Amino acid sequence: MIKVFGHKAPDTDSTGSPIVWAWYLTEVRKEPAVALLQGEPNTEAAWMLAKWDLPKPEIFSDVAAGDKCVIVDTNNPAELPASINDADVIEIIDHHLLAGGIKTRLPINITIRPLACTATIMFDLMGEEAYARAPKAIKGAMLTCILSDTLEFRSPTTTAHDRWVAEKVAADLGVSIPEYAAEMFAAKSDVSAFSEEALLRMDSKEYELGGKQLRVSVLETTAPKVVLDRKDALMAAMPGVAAADGADEVLLFVVDILNEEATLLVPNDFVKAVAEKSFNATVSGDTVVLPGIMSRKKQIIPALAV
Repeated sequence: MIKVFGHKAPDTDSTGSPIVWAWYLTEVRKEPAVALLQGEPNTEAAWMLAKWDLPKPEIFSDVAAGDKCVIVDTNNPAELPASINDADVIEIIDHHLLAGGIKTRLPINITIRPLACTATIMFDLMGEEAYARAPKAIKGAMLTCILSDTLEFRSPTTTAHDRWVAEKVAADLGVSIPEYAAEMFAAKSDVSAFSEEALLRMDSKEYELGGKQLRVSVLETTAPKVVLDRKDALMAAMPGVAAADGADEVLLFVVDILNEEATLLVPNDFVKAVAEKSFNATVSGDTVVLPGIMSRKKQIIPALAV
């Protein structure tokens, strides 16, 4: 059985894309596969599973020698199981920068394209005939992934092809994109049940800057005040999360989907210096608003400087 999984702290794309590709491998290629998760899905991803009556994939902690694996929505070993290089990785499908560090036994299929979403790449790889065979739930997962990663086409990572695929899938499903996206983002924005530590890890990437290990976290929401009202508790939780995760600092960007801006929490002088140098910002308190900043992949990570 082929194991299909994405990165740690599963967002919508890392939850939905393994489901999509496991269906394709099993039903089209006739290669039995199962979708897996490395953690609990976030609120939007959980909403997607309920919306389309998709079973939540099993959560696993590691792989073993000989396990056949397909990695989706990442190629970064830091975001993968500890024993990934002992497993038999047979395919990678991703839309992030090439991180390096994964070793394979044999030549494999690797598809990394500059698109906003892994599900868009999967639409292309499976082809029209296979896509037409997909049940509504699989198409629903694809649509949710694309609208999530593009923030309903607001994100600068969005390409014309992402939009075309999303509009095609929505039309096939009879779904209104604005209405559907509003439901999605409402689910994403409901973080009341999560601890500060969970919020800091919910959508997070590891990154090295100036010799420091950073956890760069993003919370995308249509209700930023709900998160920012907890800023003191979030900043108080940052040192503990950093220490537990082997990082030096946690950077938290609260992305306001509707106003298309991010608010960075500034708990100390190091983060203040990073904010001022990276975004040409002037920081006078414990937060700074960054107009137009929506994408960690395209606007935050590439800009980080000390």
